[in-house]
Amino acid sequence: MSGLSRHWKLLLPLGMLAALASIVVSSSLAASNAKEVRVAIMTDCKGAFGFGSEVDTGGALAAFAEYAGGKVVDPKKPTAGMTGIKVGSTPVKIVGIGCGDDTVPTAVKETRRLMEQLKADVMVGPLSGDEAVYVANYAKAHPTKTFIVGTAGSQDPTLQIAPKNLFRYHGDGAQWNAGIGEIAYKKLGWRKAAIMMDDYSFGWTSGAGIIADFCAIGGKITKRVFPPLNTTDYSSYVQQLPAPGTVDGYFWVVGGTGTAAALTAFEQANGPLDPKQHIGNLFFAFLGADKVVAPKVVGSYVGGFGTPWVNSLKTQAAKAYEASVHRSYPGLDGGNYADGFVYNYYNAAWALVQGLRTSNGATGLALQKAMPRTIKPGYQVSNGGILKLDSNRQAIQDQWPMQIQKKADGSIVGAAIGYVPNVDQSFGGLFKKSSPAPGRTQPPCVKRKLPWQGKIKVVKNGVITKQIIK
Repeated sequence: MSGLSRHWKLLLPLGMLAALASIVVSSSLAASNAKEVRVAIMTDCKGAFGFGSEVDTGGALAAFAEYAGGKVVDPKKPTAGMTGIKVGSTPVKIVGIGCGDDTVPTAVKETRRLMEQLKADVMVGPLSGDEAVYVANYAKAHPTKTFIVGTAGSQDPTLQIAPKNLFRYHGDGAQWNAGIGEIAYKKLGWRKAAIMMDDYSFGWTSGAGIIADFCAIGGKITKRVFPPLNTTDYSSYVQQLPAPGTVDGYFWVVGGTGTAAALTAFEQANGPLDPKQHIGNLFFAFLGADKVVAPKVVGSYVGGFGTPWVNSLKTQAAKAYEASVHRSYPGLDGGNYADGFVYNYYNAAWALVQGLRTSNGATGLALQKAMPRTIKPGYQVSNGGILKLDSNRQAIQDQWPMQIQKKADGSIVGAAIGYVPNVDQSFGGLFKKSSPAPGRTQPPCVKRKLPWQGKIKVVKNGVITKQIIK
């Protein structure tokens, strides 16, 4: 009896200690999981991209609804917010939505408000090129914060600056235009062209992709014209372009609210637009230009946005993505869920959810290490639908040159007509960290071999064919 008594006296403290240890561990885990992750969404509500606040926010929140249980407050107004976002047992709170206006001073003010005053752990955004250049430099100075670019397309953030805590799950503006120069050369017979591009980082980057692609196959750019972003009267800039007949065509890299105004000025100076003489970057087909500009240039080709037009790619992944956004915000951006302003913010937020799952809700350096280096977005086809980040945490992305078409019912649509797989930010080695960022003279017009040259596949009725564009 005495031996048994001594045995129980020994076991009882050990059992109590185990129970106490279990309580302490459980309490510690509960405390850890109870710590909310604070997320800011940085977009524009003013300026050339003032439409972006609802569109971008809707894309990000649709991903939180799909993958993190978020509950939509108002399906017609994404900026009304979302409740109940949770990754595992970790709550996620949207602490603020930035109100940019495409300028650096406002980006400075809003980024500091979101990250310092509202104490966000993570920023999804920004929207515009110069804003992203500032945010990349801000990220470098704040290494414990995590930044996921929303849809800004300037090259600098992930090539020349490239802080380790900044991620971009979409192409930059040059990547988006892969293939369009070759189409101009082969399909339209252009040999000499002029280009007008917005005089800021995204305009330069977007123009750089067109120039590099067109010149690589043998085309020549005879004139580059640079109107400031938010120009309203383009007549003086149109006068700087060579006259019709002296070049084969014109590339337009005029975004935001400027697309229609620039083409109107060209019409006033030179008469009705000939669709075979005009190619635009993404803004020919988005931001309302599909209604204002597109009817005048049916048949024109359009550089991509890393996306086809909605319902323009008939794959299961594309349909699943479009249905996902529709469930949360039916009719967002007029139902064009393929708009990169929706799609890129969606993928940024989805990547964040995946990172938080891997980090068990931890932020800072743990989250940055856990952020996925691959995702499987709706419009990626190559590599079994897997999009990869390069060593600078920049997407290597499939691209989709488009054409403005008129349907049998008379409606005007943009349709993907080409498929360019796995376009990297270096543009086949042309752009390097050590090279100057795109600008007024960069890149030079040089004939060279690009990885996709002569390999762009035809897309017909939403299906990638085996035929090569000739």
